[in-house]
Amino acid sequence: MSELLESYAAGRWFRAAGGGDPLLDAATGEEVARVSAQGLDVPAMVRHARETGGPALRSLTFHERAALLKALAKHLTAGKDELYALSTRTGATARDTAVDVDGGIGTLFSYASKGVRELPNDTIVLDGGPERLGKGGTFAGQHVYTSRPGVAVQINAFNFPVWGMLEKLAPAFLAGLPTIVKPASQTAYVTAAAVRQIIESGILPEGTLQLLAGGAGGLLDALTVQDSVAFTGSAHTAGILRRHPNVLDGGVVLGVEADSLNCSVLGPDVRPDDPEFDLFVKGVVTEMTVKAGQKCTAIRRVLVPEAMAGPVTDALADRLAKVTVGDPRNQDVRMGPLASLGQRDEVRKAVEALRASADVVIGDPAGGTGAALLDGDAERGAFMAPLVLRARPGAAEPHDVEPFGPVSTVLTYGGLDEAVALAARGKGSLVASVVTHDPDVARSVVLGLAPWHGRVLVLDRDDAEESTGHGSPLPVLVHGGPGRAGGGEELGGVRGVLRHMQRTAVQASPDLLTAVTGRWTAGAARTGTDVHPFRKSLAELRIGDTIASAKRTVTLDDIGHFAEFTGDTFYAHTDPEAAARNPLFGGIVAHGYLVVSLAAGLFVDPAPGPVLANFGVDALRFLTPVKAGDTIDVTLTVKQITPRGGADYGEVRWDAVVANQEGAAVATYDVLTLVAKTWPAESTET
Repeated sequence: MSELLESYAAGRWFRAAGGGDPLLDAATGEEVARVSAQGLDVPAMVRHARETGGPALRSLTFHERAALLKALAKHLTAGKDELYALSTRTGATARDTAVDVDGGIGTLFSYASKGVRELPNDTIVLDGGPERLGKGGTFAGQHVYTSRPGVAVQINAFNFPVWGMLEKLAPAFLAGLPTIVKPASQTAYVTAAAVRQIIESGILPEGTLQLLAGGAGGLLDALTVQDSVAFTGSAHTAGILRRHPNVLDGGVVLGVEADSLNCSVLGPDVRPDDPEFDLFVKGVVTEMTVKAGQKCTAIRRVLVPEAMAGPVTDALADRLAKVTVGDPRNQDVRMGPLASLGQRDEVRKAVEALRASADVVIGDPAGGTGAALLDGDAERGAFMAPLVLRARPGAAEPHDVEPFGPVSTVLTYGGLDEAVALAARGKGSLVASVVTHDPDVARSVVLGLAPWHGRVLVLDRDDAEESTGHGSPLPVLVHGGPGRAGGGEELGGVRGVLRHMQRTAVQASPDLLTAVTGRWTAGAARTGTDVHPFRKSLAELRIGDTIASAKRTVTLDDIGHFAEFTGDTFYAHTDPEAAARNPLFGGIVAHGYLVVSLAAGLFVDPAPGPVLANFGVDALRFLTPVKAGDTIDVTLTVKQITPRGGADYGEVRWDAVVANQEGAAVATYDVLTLVAKTWPAESTET
């Protein structure tokens, strides 16, 4: 008997009682492992996540969590050979495994980077700027995101045992949520190996990652209002989860990625000798053969103009004839088997349903392997050659039946409106692609497809070299789709993190709002100081530290010199008569950038010091024209302090208000600087 997979629960590895269910090699039918969760204390796992993992994780800042994800990505990279070897047992070729294993590790790297670059070195995130709620400025509001004291449960499909786990783990971890992973049993041995590598590394705090290998009975029963479930799988199972009492009435948040009849649309502008034609055919074949078509993003419907059905079918037949099917351990194999004999039976049933309104034009109608296998057991292996059908007019089944394997159906359209209508009959999909070089076609089709799809790829000769393809979800873009596709969302960069967090509108006085958010709010107290704030290191600066500058009068000579020196000779700065006719100015006015430049001269301390660099301004607005003879000054206030982990400096955001002699604001903006964490006194003399 093969090894029984262990769960990792409540801080220890757990081996179930009994023999468990056998998991078979997809190519040979040999037993790889066994799986069972019999006797596992699932409620204890949830308690461990809440009581141990959650507090440990939420005590870390986003930057500290991001550093752990980066370290984890490096660790898994070093141990990925083990995962590659195991992945072949699932039927995956080296190309398939790269999508799964390297794609998952790449997602960790991406979120680690975004956590540092786009999230604060804090435990809360501010959503937008403050809202003034009273005329006197003593009452304000601010939206904030905070971590939930709950658990993120992921229930994954069999097709991506590594990526499916890591793409859900990364944003939840950054959001401060511990994760319980429930992989699909068929390929759970790959997920279990990855989890064991993670646990044995000691990188993640205890309780932030647990593994449930086997049945998930009772898991949703243990969840409560602060918990969430991310499910990838069939619409049927999703329906069962949606009807669970804790989802219906208990406040458990359920995200679903379900069935998806994705399509690719060939633009009417494309001819067989165009580069886009080859891109279209190559894309369809790739999506049919990567993971043997067992991808939630694979192309199931091939939409082409009526006149192009023949050329497209011929080109598909030519390419598919070169696809070698067999045991993925043979390096000459381009497509491995399906994950199991049961999965192959399901695909064959779907093909029979499709044949009610479509004819098989490429491949074996019985779902055989076509040409001889390159290794593998033809009887015990779950092999199936690629299959293409062509739908008859008015066919319904291609829009309702998803063959989760190497099967696509060609449908024809007469005009763009019909193409969009056919795509919409899928009732919502994860992704569609449009292959065209015509801007008008691209706009028309994309706007028609967008309400029905979570992602739309527009492919042509210009972006083909860098395109990641139709079926590749990316960490920085949303993965999900409306309607039939489940209505959920994952990934999307920082969006994926914030979806795990609670957004709350906080209303308070500016002083207390500043205390809660860690960012100075207009109207809050300012702290005057005898030491110029630019002479203070990060350790010495405090929110609210303020400098009020000296004054400077803007002259006509200043305006003329700036115009000549920069080449900005816009008439409002150089032509008195034309400027006088301008309804906004009524005469010569200073350049906005001159005002900002003069303001910098009023508040900058020129000597070397803790301020190392200015790296930009945010939210610059010119509010009141500055004319010759006007006098300006600047009030500069420390608005936010963000130390950078692993660096000897941090970021300081300064609130800048430039006012005229009447006290009216003429320009407002945030100044962004890099400031040393410490600054030895002797260093100021060098």
